[in-house]
Amino acid sequence: MTVSVSEAKAQLTELVRRAEAGEDVVLTRHGQAVVRLVPVKPAFNRAARRAGIEAAQRLARGKALSGPCAARSQDFLYGEDGLPE
Repeated sequence: MTVSVSEAKAQLTELVRRAEAGEDVVLTRHGQAVVRLVPVKPAFNRAARRAGIEAAQRLARGKALSGPCAARSQDFLYGEDGLPE
């Protein structure tokens, strides 16, 4: 979408909304493109995010290794009396 700067003054809110939604908004002065409105952060895509999470979970399944119990992982720091060595 291309809009002159003078027209954009009257419809700035709508132009910002369109840019946030991903539409290409270009402002012109005397027929020359001078500014492009772009969103600061990309539009949130819930389906793409969910697909990425599920793909990571599929890849991670079966790769986890069993190890020592985390509850006992620092026992070597303490003596039989329960005090630090």
